[in-house]
Amino acid sequence: MITTITQIILLVSLLLYIGVILKYELQMMQQNTYRNNRYWKWFTSSGTSSSPRRLTLYFFLLVSCTRFTPEIVHPFIALILIILAVRELRMKYKKPVVFTQRATRLYVASWVVVVLFTTVIGVLARFDVTCMLIALLCAAAFSWVVIMVANLIMHPVELQINKRFYNEAKKILAEMPHLRIIGVTGSYGKTSTKHYLYRILCEKYNVIMTPGSYNTPMGVIRTVREMMKPYHEVFIVEMGAKQLGDIKEICDLVCPTIGIVTAVGEQHLESFKSIENVQRTKFELIDALPTDGLGVINNDFEYIANREVKNVPVKRYSLSEGVDYHIEDIEYGEVETRFTVVGEGHRIELATKLVGECNLSNLMASVIVALYMDVPEKAIKYGVSQIEQVEHRLNMKRTPGGLSIIDDAFNSNPDGARMALDVLARIKTGKRIVITPGMIELGDKQVEYNQRFGRQMAEAADYVMIVGTYNRDAILAGLAEGEMPEENIFLAESFTTAQARLVQIARAGDVVLYENDLPDTFK
Repeated sequence: MITTITQIILLVSLLLYIGVILKYELQMMQQNTYRNNRYWKWFTSSGTSSSPRRLTLYFFLLVSCTRFTPEIVHPFIALILIILAVRELRMKYKKPVVFTQRATRLYVASWVVVVLFTTVIGVLARFDVTCMLIALLCAAAFSWVVIMVANLIMHPVELQINKRFYNEAKKILAEMPHLRIIGVTGSYGKTSTKHYLYRILCEKYNVIMTPGSYNTPMGVIRTVREMMKPYHEVFIVEMGAKQLGDIKEICDLVCPTIGIVTAVGEQHLESFKSIENVQRTKFELIDALPTDGLGVINNDFEYIANREVKNVPVKRYSLSEGVDYHIEDIEYGEVETRFTVVGEGHRIELATKLVGECNLSNLMASVIVALYMDVPEKAIKYGVSQIEQVEHRLNMKRTPGGLSIIDDAFNSNPDGARMALDVLARIKTGKRIVITPGMIELGDKQVEYNQRFGRQMAEAADYVMIVGTYNRDAILAGLAEGEMPEENIFLAESFTTAQARLVQIARAGDVVLYENDLPDTFK
């Protein structure tokens, strides 16, 4: 009787824990774009494979296979499993799992794998209860295997579902021949440019854009299927990529006639391997344009300036002269930034709430497209003046306590970080504080660029907080080269720790730059 009760207690605790841990594995698989190779790379490099939680499960599995008395062992294992499950349920993640239809299917498939595995063990062991409990414990301990197997099983199913959705989206677009489609890509700046262009074009057209970071084929398909209306005149499509062919896949679906390339930089080098591959991928957009279309490309980047384009007319833009469009007379004020876009007979004086040369560059690209689409200059000026700062992309705000916040927490990169520090350096009202974990996904140049980032911070900031250990040594080396005093450097284990330190040192008039915010897959 006692044995039966302890077995029931262990069974319930195992089912609870498996349900919770599979949700966590799903979250990580989702952040790794449902690709087993990316998930595996995260799993083996993040330290989670040998975390105390997993080691505890491995130990319990080993103990359960010995001859320990179940009446003693099972309740103890059950208690620890419940504690681990409750602890996981209480965890707050910056990017929690989103139960889309695909995520729900994968979660169910994971449970099917667990049930099938347990059933097979039960059959082989002639339905011995202890063996089946050990099988469940094995599934809990190796939940990473369960999610990968489930994802592999669901792959052909997802391909068929995606194919059906793809064809539906293609049909919708084919029924709207009047629709003008604009593609926006770049190593960085594409989301901001998309928003800026949307706001300006809305002065003349009925515009739809891919929302949020819907910059994958399925994100574009979902936008078309769920949000596209017959009255839309312009469709702005953000196009993201992590490997060759990603942007071509989106172009094959939407067939853009106008393309903007905001940047070609050393972003996502872990997957692209080389800057040349980044260039080839971003220019898949320009290569896909028809001969009567238009390419708008940012010549401030070497691997855009040196890329010849013959298939379509292009407008090259830059912060300096020597190209089709450039910017003059930049004036940063307390309330607004004033600047002038000059090119091809145009001289448009503009005012914006945005700060930073990167934002002005993105605005210039939007203005060029608006001019090409016959938006009146007066409407362009008004649209630019009404543009709101995009969250986490070099936007400024003030707190009730008198702190100025520069929020550049989304997906930092070498050029963007340099521009953010330039904005910080221009502010002279109080202490200049940087909170950052450094930059990621830079491949073999990760250390080099984070060390240089440290040197740049030493010049622009008065106080630096390094979050986590991912880039700590490289940044510290750079700060030392820049002769940043050690007492002005704080090593924070987490953003929570950094925030607590900020409360201690910050005063009214100080300015705080948040540069990058690592996703949970890199925590």
